Amino acid sequence: MKNRRSSVTPVFYISLAIAFVFILWGAIFPANVESVLGTINDFISNKFGWVYLLAMTGFVVFALYLIISPYGKIRLGKQDEKPQYSYFTWFSFLFTAGMGVGLVFYGVNEPLTHFHNPPVTEGGTALAQQEALQYTLFHWGLHPWAVYAVVGLALAYFNFRHNAPLLMSSALSPLIGDRSKGWMGTTVDVIAVFGTIFGIATSLGLGATQITAGLSYSFDAIENNLFTQMIVVIIITIAFIASAATGVNKGIRYLSMSNVVIAIALMIFVFIFGSSITMIESFMTNTGNYLQNIVSMTFNMNSFVGDRGFLNDWTLFYWAWWIGWAAFVGSFIARVSRGRTIREFIIGVMGVPVLFSAIWFAVFGVAGIESDNILGGGLYSLIETQGNEVALFAFLENYPAAPLIMGIAILLIASFFVTSADSGTFVLSMLTTGGSLNPPLKIKLVWGAILAGTAMVLLLSGGLSALEMAMLIAAFPFTFIVIMLAISLYKALRSEHGIIQLEKQQLIFESDYREETEKELAEKREAFEETLPDEQPPEIEAESNEEK
Repeated sequence: MKNRRSSVTPVFYISLAIAFVFILWGAIFPANVESVLGTINDFISNKFGWVYLLAMTGFVVFALYLIISPYGKIRLGKQDEKPQYSYFTWFSFLFTAGMGVGLVFYGVNEPLTHFHNPPVTEGGTALAQQEALQYTLFHWGLHPWAVYAVVGLALAYFNFRHNAPLLMSSALSPLIGDRSKGWMGTTVDVIAVFGTIFGIATSLGLGATQITAGLSYSFDAIENNLFTQMIVVIIITIAFIASAATGVNKGIRYLSMSNVVIAIALMIFVFIFGSSITMIESFMTNTGNYLQNIVSMTFNMNSFVGDRGFLNDWTLFYWAWWIGWAAFVGSFIARVSRGRTIREFIIGVMGVPVLFSAIWFAVFGVAGIESDNILGGGLYSLIETQGNEVALFAFLENYPAAPLIMGIAILLIASFFVTSADSGTFVLSMLTTGGSLNPPLKIKLVWGAILAGTAMVLLLSGGLSALEMAMLIAAFPFTFIVIMLAISLYKALRSEHGIIQLEKQQLIFESDYREETEKELAEKREAFEETLPDEQPPEIEAESNEEK
């Protein structure tokens, strides 16, 4: 295998050029950007929405199959290797990278919006509340975490078990061979970087608007305007660049654990001062409805009844969003999952976050709808007039010690903001330095500045919606890359499992059997090794098992 030093690759320069052109376009011609991208996005949603639905379904089925398959015992690393991080730290990484900031942003907003505009039933009714919570959990449940699991597992398997670079292109070697090192591999990695840039920049834009809304709600002297949003972006950028300089085991790790603790504390506060019994019953009922109707919701294209607008604006939007985010989240999850078995990885990535999401939306969804009913629809009216970013703070304003709790909520959002950007700069640096697990600080600083600049320029030009559409469009080709990753992973697992089984049989049976199968085993090993990437990741260093 060829070992390389950590350095920027062509992917870095190509990705920079694409990002620069798009930012320039958005800054000079924001209306044109929204018009062009809106047309493309509508075309994909209306003509190829079924591709997203079938692909996401396939990812869920494939991930669940791996749990019960004989491949589940294979470890991401040496077979006797221990996990690098404890369960709490690992789950904190998953939660923060996967959707932490999204849960805070949409926790009240989405169930309340669905309550007033459900896909099938009449809005504002008890059935509408049930449908609202059910579809919210559907959008944040197994499907997003399945695509994260597929991408993350493919990268972790080839990197930690077979010492390949942590790159999408390298993970496709069993499927496309040496073309993974040529133009095809570069294209795959550029698409992954493109989705990551615009996904993180969109998150930064949303985070800045919500933090500004919270500050404006808490302090009369602070206005909710573009200037304040820019100041917030600059402050947070300084914070996440400082965090990025400390690496995964310090900055991201401690911030992730803090995020989980604060989020759980906020949820418990709302649970205690809200309708606790209703929330518990809602959690149980909603979980049952979700599991009972997951198949029909998964395949529902609103061909006969229901609102096609709901499908395009919510379900297909989310499916594209999760696929677009999978490059970033999958890469980061892979980086922190060394030492886990495949079964443990899938159960951890899909099980725990989905359970937490179900509890989160049961608490905030029920509380938000109840507050809106008490106010005679006032909370939803406020969202319609002032934007989605005010939902959480308008909701918390009605609770005891509102200024303190709103301050904690702002702190939580800012912390998620920093962690997401920090994780994003790490992943972008890794993807553009040949898969280095310890990318240079200067590359992190470059990507940090680009992410902040992208968010600021598009906020300035009013092009945040165009940025979202750009990421959704980028998600369409990446859908096929994830499908290829799943096929490549399955092909490699099947080959390696056959070798492992034959090796076990040689240990059990007599020497005559070992002699008879020695040639077969050698041929299988040789054929398998030929399909693996022939390059090592740059700067291979011993992983520290500093936390158990």
